[in-house]
Amino acid sequence: CFLSVFHDLLCAFPFRLRSTLSLALGVAAAAAALAPQFAAAQQFPTKQVRIISPFPVGGGPDGVARLVADKLSRTWGTGVIVENRPGGNGFIAIDAWKRGAKDGHDLLILDNVHLAAYPSLFKRLPYDPAKDFDTLLPLFKTHFFFTVGTGSKYKTVADIVADAKARPGKLNYGSWSVGNPVHLGSELFESATGTQMEHVIFKETTQLYTSVSTGEIDFALGSAATAGPLYRAGKLRLVAFAGPQRSAEFPDVPTVAESGGPKDFAVTGWNAIAVPPGLPAAVADKIRKDIEQALTGPEVAEKFKTFGYEQFPTTRAQFNQFVKDESQRFGDVIRKANVSLD
Repeated sequence: CFLSVFHDLLCAFPFRLRSTLSLALGVAAAAAALAPQFAAAQQFPTKQVRIISPFPVGGGPDGVARLVADKLSRTWGTGVIVENRPGGNGFIAIDAWKRGAKDGHDLLILDNVHLAAYPSLFKRLPYDPAKDFDTLLPLFKTHFFFTVGTGSKYKTVADIVADAKARPGKLNYGSWSVGNPVHLGSELFESATGTQMEHVIFKETTQLYTSVSTGEIDFALGSAATAGPLYRAGKLRLVAFAGPQRSAEFPDVPTVAESGGPKDFAVTGWNAIAVPPGLPAAVADKIRKDIEQALTGPEVAEKFKTFGYEQFPTTRAQFNQFVKDESQRFGDVIRKANVSLD
């Protein structure tokens, strides 16, 4: 009855006034619908927040996660902890997060392989990257170096390529698993140079780069975080930088192209923060904005410099497209290498 009377009253007004009133009512209705989201965002967080990480304590990704957690604790006025769940290709951490809070109080750190490589590498995954994650933003990105022992005969990437072509299948490189950025980057290098090399798998990064330093392994891709300690100890040499231009922190190291390798060859690693899908948009936007703010400041710049990390500013739409492009690139490499895991 009320609606009928209201309709009759509204029809009595001139058309322009009716249009104005209808617009105002529409805006009011939209505001009313969004009010709960804004209220939830203003109240978030209401309890301790967990950042679940697939990385062990002490590494570069863990250092960044703990710095972000500390800054978020101060911003939000509540505890933010990092819970490390390493192992199992990151599946242990992902499973713990999937069984956790769905309201944004449990955040998840994902490596680039979880989103862009594993869907093509594994026949069966314990998660669906398209349905299980709402990936908010990247934390950082890093590029890799071609590393050799200080006594190695390889002075340039061209030397590595020439030897690999002269001895098909004999030259070897190492990584710590199948499907990590170092392995897939090396597969990409084989494809780009038309060479065939042997992949040697190690249990951990320390063992891998020690073997490179002694000459047991011919070369390995490594980041400033993973290969940096042995490089600073004078046991590794950086032959080339697999990035679009020289590293600001290592300006004397040539790019792969400058070292006689393929043009525009790059191997990138990155980490991202994900929340559960279906989170109110205002809450997700608040988390993203506050993490973006936490990634600023001199202490973050110093931490990034230590590990050779770079800021990765991007919109959500741009980042989603970047992940799609990376997935296509990794998928092509994996299919060409005919690699798959159960």
